[in-house]
Amino acid sequence: MARFRGPKGKIVRRFGVNIFDNDKYDRLLQRRSDGPGQHGARRSRKTSDFALQLMEKQKLRYSYGLLERQFRRVFHQAQRMPGVTGDNMLVLLESRLDSLAFRAGFGRSLTQARQLVNHGHLKVNGQRVDIPSYQVMNGDTITLRDRDGSRALATRYLNENPRFASGEWFAVDRETLTVKVHRLPLADEISSPANESLIVEYYSK
Repeated sequence: MARFRGPKGKIVRRFGVNIFDNDKYDRLLQRRSDGPGQHGARRSRKTSDFALQLMEKQKLRYSYGLLERQFRRVFHQAQRMPGVTGDNMLVLLESRLDSLAFRAGFGRSLTQARQLVNHGHLKVNGQRVDIPSYQVMNGDTITLRDRDGSRALATRYLNENPRFASGEWFAVDRETLTVKVHRLPLADEISSPANESLIVEYYSK
């Protein structure tokens, strides 16, 4: 299944949750809380357990902008790790380089932050990294390439995103445009739009 490139507002209205963590979708849901399409407001039949599991999986997959194959790969990696599979999956998704860049304010959306990574504007421990799925580790330092264009772009994104700031597991220095990873995030620190236990049930069948 290809990555969704249509209006994200339709996805938000379909699920009834702001899965993209963007203020404009909160306003959209306040104005139009019904589903998209001609029959969006029609009351549907009772949802099956499988449909609920699929919906939760799609919520999380869309929110991180992953293809089905990519998302399934993350799940299988989480399955092989010690601990709770659902928690492991959230930590793996949140510790991606594009996710960290978004949380740190280097983009108004995850798509914008991913583009910053794809175009090679970021460095991890002094080495340029252009792979959005790169997993950051405890002690990593993310900086901008030593180019005026990279620094100007990151500065503009930070100024446009005052609501983003340092988290418990990372710190952002807005003066030097540096992100320092103190540790990996904990599952209860991650604001997930989905019920990860239902996603585990979906893939475990």
